[in-house]
Amino acid sequence: MEKLKTFIMDESGATAIEYGLLAALISVAIMGTLTTLGTN
Repeated sequence: MEKLKTFIMDESGATAIEYGLLAALISVAIMGTLTTLGTN
């Protein structure tokens, strides 16, 4: 339980999650663009 608390309070973990979410959002945008352009 203490390790979980340390992980939640660790700022570097939050930063890694934010970068992961940002990368996922960019990937979805690129896939949507390629799908739209691919059908034309």
